[in-house]
Amino acid sequence: MKKADLVAEIAKKADLTKADSEKFLNAFIESVQEAVAKEDQVRLVGFGTFSVAHRKAGEGRNPKTGAVIQISPSKLPKFKAGKGFKDFVNK
Repeated sequence: MKKADLVAEIAKKADLTKADSEKFLNAFIESVQEAVAKEDQVRLVGFGTFSVAHRKAGEGRNPKTGAVIQISPSKLPKFKAGKGFKDFVNK
């Protein structure tokens, strides 16, 4: 499902225009991104939790040359599905 398909589905289920649905979806995405960037968790009970995972610094190898390189620490967005979501998918 692409974003346009999701916007159309939200519009149909919430009895909104596609324009209003797209505004809602964009605001939701932006709000989650901003919260996670500040390392807050966004918990939607029954759906899931958006959070940040931390990757430690380490060493790696350049596959082309075999040279050892330093890998910087980084932050990764993470999503953990909630029980309700898992149960819905597995029915």
